[in-house]
Amino acid sequence: MKIDWNEFVDRQINITMKENYGVVYGVKKDDEPAFYEIVFKTGKLIKIFEEGLMIEAVRDNQTYKSFVPYDSIKSVDIF
Repeated sequence: MKIDWNEFVDRQINITMKENYGVVYGVKKDDEPAFYEIVFKTGKLIKIFEEGLMIEAVRDNQTYKSFVPYDSIKSVDIF
């Protein structure tokens, strides 16, 4: 099934990623790990490409753009 992602541009989406997509490094605290597996991406859908989606999110008072390839997406929630 093909989805016309254009109808969801500027909408908030939560993408559940396939396992072991990548890691985010942080500061080690007590029993917490120094890195975290990326299992989801959240942001506003801003652009659609033939190979994947571009989302924009704010973290630590900075705006980030993330490209998510279609083959790394497990499921998507659209708000």
